[in-house]
Amino acid sequence: MKFAVLVFPGSNCDIDCFKAVEDTIGQSVEYVWHTADDLSKYDCILVPGGFSYGDYLRCGAIAQFTNVMKALVKAADEGKYILGICNGFQVLTEARLLPGALLRNKEMKFRCHPAILRVENNNTPFTTDYEQGELINIPIAHGEGNYYCDEATLQELQANKQIIFRYEAGNNPNGSLDDIAGISNKAGNVVGMMPHPERAVHELLGSADGKRMFTSILSTWREKHGAAAIR
Repeated sequence: MKFAVLVFPGSNCDIDCFKAVEDTIGQSVEYVWHTADDLSKYDCILVPGGFSYGDYLRCGAIAQFTNVMKALVKAADEGKYILGICNGFQVLTEARLLPGALLRNKEMKFRCHPAILRVENNNTPFTTDYEQGELINIPIAHGEGNYYCDEATLQELQANKQIIFRYEAGNNPNGSLDDIAGISNKAGNVVGMMPHPERAVHELLGSADGKRMFTSILSTWREKHGAAAIR
Protein backbone atom coordinates (compact mmCIF):
# COMPACT_ATOMS: atom_id res chain seq x y z
CA MET A 1 0.00 0.00 0.00
CA LYS A 2 1.31 3.47 -0.89
CA PHE A 3 0.74 6.51 1.33
CA ALA A 4 1.25 10.19 0.54
CA VAL A 5 1.71 12.94 3.12
CA LEU A 6 0.88 16.33 1.65
CA VAL A 7 3.17 19.23 2.59
CA PHE A 8 2.11 22.87 2.42
CA PRO A 9 4.20 25.86 3.48
CA GLY A 10 3.50 25.93 7.22
CA SER A 11 2.73 22.23 7.68
CA ASN A 12 4.33 20.99 10.89
CA CYS A 13 2.84 17.52 11.47
CA ASP A 14 3.95 16.03 8.17
CA ILE A 15 6.90 14.24 9.78
CA ASP A 16 4.62 12.87 12.52
CA CYS A 17 2.30 11.40 9.87
CA PHE A 18 5.20 9.98 7.86
CA LYS A 19 6.68 8.29 10.93
CA ALA A 20 3.30 6.95 12.03
CA VAL A 21 2.90 5.13 8.72
CA GLU A 22 6.53 4.00 8.55
CA ASP A 23 6.80 2.80 12.16
CA THR A 24 3.33 1.38 12.84
CA ILE A 25 2.40 -0.41 9.60
CA GLY A 26 5.66 -0.38 7.63
CA GLN A 27 4.14 0.72 4.34
CA SER A 28 5.55 2.85 1.53
CA VAL A 29 5.12 6.56 2.33
CA GLU A 30 6.28 9.71 0.56
CA TYR A 31 6.07 13.45 1.13
CA VAL A 32 4.19 15.25 -1.64
CA TRP A 33 4.70 18.99 -2.07
CA HIS A 34 1.71 21.28 -2.65
CA THR A 35 2.76 21.95 -6.25
CA ALA A 36 2.23 18.31 -7.30
CA ASP A 37 -0.68 17.70 -9.64
CA ASP A 38 -0.86 13.89 -9.68
CA LEU A 39 -1.73 11.57 -6.79
CA SER A 40 -2.67 8.59 -8.92
CA LYS A 41 0.02 6.25 -7.56
CA TYR A 42 -1.12 6.57 -3.94
CA ASP A 43 -3.77 4.52 -2.14
CA CYS A 44 -4.13 6.77 0.90
CA ILE A 45 -3.40 10.48 1.22
CA LEU A 46 -2.81 12.15 4.59
CA VAL A 47 -3.40 15.89 4.96
CA PRO A 48 -1.41 16.82 8.08
CA GLY A 49 -1.78 19.41 10.77
CA GLY A 50 0.06 22.67 11.12
CA PHE A 51 -0.56 26.16 9.81
CA SER A 52 -0.80 25.91 6.02
CA TYR A 53 0.13 29.27 4.53
CA GLY A 54 0.26 30.67 8.06
CA ASP A 55 -3.53 30.21 8.44
CA TYR A 56 -3.97 33.61 6.80
CA LEU A 57 -7.56 34.53 5.86
CA ARG A 58 -8.96 31.37 7.47
CA CYS A 59 -7.37 28.07 8.43
CA GLY A 60 -6.94 26.09 5.22
CA ALA A 61 -8.44 28.83 3.04
CA ILE A 62 -5.36 29.32 0.85
CA ALA A 63 -4.31 25.67 0.71
CA GLN A 64 -7.55 24.75 -1.06
CA PHE A 65 -6.34 26.53 -4.22
CA THR A 66 -3.11 24.57 -4.66
CA ASN A 67 -2.42 22.11 -7.48
CA VAL A 68 -2.31 19.16 -5.12
CA MET A 69 -5.81 19.88 -3.83
CA LYS A 70 -7.22 19.56 -7.34
CA ALA A 71 -5.57 16.15 -7.49
CA LEU A 72 -6.93 15.34 -4.03
CA VAL A 73 -10.50 16.07 -5.13
CA LYS A 74 -9.98 13.65 -8.03
CA ALA A 75 -8.55 11.02 -5.66
CA ALA A 76 -11.58 11.39 -3.38
CA ASP A 77 -13.94 10.91 -6.31
CA GLU A 78 -12.03 7.73 -7.21
CA GLY A 79 -12.63 6.33 -3.73
CA LYS A 80 -9.08 6.59 -2.41
CA TYR A 81 -8.66 6.92 1.34
CA ILE A 82 -8.08 10.47 2.55
CA LEU A 83 -7.45 11.47 6.17
CA GLY A 84 -7.24 15.13 7.18
CA ILE A 85 -5.90 15.80 10.67
CA CYS A 86 -6.33 19.13 12.50
CA ASN A 87 -5.33 21.74 9.90
CA GLY A 88 -5.87 18.96 7.36
CA PHE A 89 -9.50 18.73 8.51
CA GLN A 90 -9.79 22.50 8.05
CA VAL A 91 -8.34 22.20 4.54
CA LEU A 92 -10.85 19.46 3.63
CA THR A 93 -13.79 21.61 4.73
CA GLU A 94 -12.47 24.62 2.81
CA ALA A 95 -12.17 22.44 -0.30
CA ARG A 96 -15.73 21.17 0.31
CA LEU A 97 -14.58 17.57 0.51
CA LEU A 98 -16.28 17.61 3.91
CA PRO A 99 -19.23 19.74 5.05
CA GLY A 100 -19.17 22.40 7.74
CA ALA A 101 -16.42 24.64 9.06
CA LEU A 102 -13.97 24.88 11.96
CA LEU A 103 -14.36 28.00 14.11
CA ARG A 104 -12.31 29.48 16.95
CA ASN A 105 -12.46 27.47 20.14
CA LYS A 106 -15.34 28.53 22.36
CA GLU A 107 -13.06 29.90 25.08
CA MET A 108 -10.79 31.57 22.47
CA LYS A 109 -7.80 29.61 23.77
CA PHE A 110 -5.38 27.20 22.11
CA ARG A 111 -5.98 23.74 23.60
CA CYS A 112 -3.14 21.19 23.72
CA HIS A 113 -3.70 18.09 25.85
CA PRO A 114 -5.01 14.50 25.74
CA ALA A 115 -8.67 14.13 24.81
CA ILE A 116 -11.05 11.21 25.24
CA LEU A 117 -13.01 10.35 22.10
CA ARG A 118 -15.93 8.02 21.59
CA VAL A 119 -15.89 5.89 18.43
CA GLU A 120 -19.29 6.57 16.86
CA ASN A 121 -18.84 4.60 13.64
CA ASN A 122 -16.42 1.68 13.42
CA ASN A 123 -17.65 0.71 9.97
CA THR A 124 -15.28 2.91 7.97
CA PRO A 125 -11.88 2.16 6.42
CA PHE A 126 -10.32 4.20 9.24
CA THR A 127 -12.04 2.63 12.26
CA THR A 128 -12.56 -1.11 11.70
CA ASP A 129 -10.03 -2.02 14.41
CA TYR A 130 -12.01 -0.13 17.07
CA GLU A 131 -15.11 -1.23 18.95
CA GLN A 132 -18.33 0.69 18.46
CA GLY A 133 -18.68 3.11 21.38
CA GLU A 134 -15.09 2.55 22.54
CA LEU A 135 -13.41 5.41 24.39
CA ILE A 136 -9.94 6.22 23.12
CA ASN A 137 -7.22 8.67 24.16
CA ILE A 138 -6.07 10.91 21.30
CA PRO A 139 -4.34 14.29 21.88
CA ILE A 140 -5.53 17.63 20.52
CA ALA A 141 -3.57 20.78 19.64
CA HIS A 142 -5.68 23.50 18.06
CA GLY A 143 -7.11 26.98 18.38
CA GLU A 144 -9.82 26.58 15.74
CA GLY A 145 -11.37 23.17 16.37
CA ASN A 146 -14.94 24.23 17.04
CA TYR A 147 -16.88 22.27 14.40
CA TYR A 148 -19.99 23.99 13.07
CA CYS A 149 -22.59 23.31 10.42
CA ASP A 150 -26.22 24.27 9.88
CA GLU A 151 -29.05 22.20 11.32
CA ALA A 152 -29.89 20.48 8.02
CA THR A 153 -26.28 19.38 7.55
CA LEU A 154 -26.09 18.13 11.15
CA GLN A 155 -29.21 16.04 10.66
CA GLU A 156 -27.71 14.60 7.49
CA LEU A 157 -24.44 13.75 9.25
CA GLN A 158 -26.36 12.01 12.00
CA ALA A 159 -28.69 10.12 9.65
CA ASN A 160 -25.86 8.91 7.41
CA LYS A 161 -23.60 7.94 10.34
CA GLN A 162 -20.98 10.40 9.12
CA ILE A 163 -20.03 11.42 12.66
CA ILE A 164 -17.02 9.18 13.24
CA PHE A 165 -15.74 10.50 16.58
CA ARG A 166 -17.26 12.58 19.34
CA TYR A 167 -15.56 14.04 22.39
CA GLU A 168 -16.50 12.22 25.57
CA ALA A 169 -19.73 13.62 27.01
CA GLY A 170 -18.97 16.51 29.33
CA ASN A 171 -15.40 16.92 28.04
CA ASN A 172 -15.81 18.91 24.84
CA PRO A 173 -12.62 21.03 24.68
CA ASN A 174 -13.66 23.55 22.03
CA GLY A 175 -17.45 23.94 21.92
CA SER A 176 -17.81 21.77 18.82
CA LEU A 177 -21.42 21.21 17.72
CA ASP A 178 -22.85 17.88 18.95
CA ASP A 179 -19.42 17.16 20.51
CA ILE A 180 -18.11 16.35 17.01
CA ALA A 181 -14.40 15.48 16.82
CA GLY A 182 -14.35 13.85 13.38
CA ILE A 183 -16.64 13.29 10.39
CA SER A 184 -16.61 11.54 7.01
CA ASN A 185 -18.05 12.21 3.59
CA LYS A 186 -21.11 10.24 2.49
CA ALA A 187 -18.98 7.59 0.78
CA GLY A 188 -16.88 7.07 3.92
CA ASN A 189 -13.50 7.30 2.16
CA VAL A 190 -12.71 10.84 3.34
CA VAL A 191 -12.36 11.54 7.07
CA GLY A 192 -11.42 14.72 8.87
CA MET A 193 -10.69 14.99 12.58
CA MET A 194 -9.21 17.59 14.91
CA PRO A 195 -7.40 15.18 17.31
CA HIS A 196 -4.01 13.78 16.26
CA PRO A 197 -3.92 9.96 15.93
CA GLU A 198 -0.38 10.16 14.55
CA ARG A 199 0.73 11.45 17.96
CA ALA A 200 -0.77 8.44 19.74
CA VAL A 201 0.88 5.42 18.14
CA HIS A 202 3.05 4.25 21.06
CA GLU A 203 2.58 4.11 24.82
CA LEU A 204 5.76 6.18 25.19
CA LEU A 205 3.75 9.04 23.68
CA GLY A 206 1.06 8.66 26.34
CA SER A 207 -1.31 6.52 24.25
CA ALA A 208 -1.19 3.97 21.45
CA ASP A 209 -4.89 4.35 20.59
CA GLY A 210 -4.15 6.19 17.36
CA LYS A 211 -2.22 3.24 15.92
CA ARG A 212 -5.42 1.41 15.11
CA MET A 213 -6.46 4.09 12.65
CA PHE A 214 -3.47 3.17 10.53
CA THR A 215 -3.92 -0.58 10.97
CA SER A 216 -7.59 -0.16 10.04
CA ILE A 217 -6.67 1.57 6.79
CA LEU A 218 -4.17 -1.12 5.87
CA SER A 219 -6.46 -4.00 6.82
CA THR A 220 -9.35 -2.54 4.80
CA TRP A 221 -7.12 -1.97 1.78
CA ARG A 222 -5.68 -5.48 1.97
CA GLU A 223 -9.13 -7.02 2.28
CA LYS A 224 -10.30 -5.01 -0.73
CA HIS A 225 -7.30 -6.17 -2.74
CA GLY A 226 -7.38 -9.77 -1.57
CA ALA A 227 -4.29 -9.61 0.61
CA ALA A 228 -3.90 -10.95 4.13
CA ALA A 229 -5.12 -8.55 6.81
CA ILE A 230 -2.61 -7.08 9.23
CA ARG A 231 -2.49 -8.53 12.71
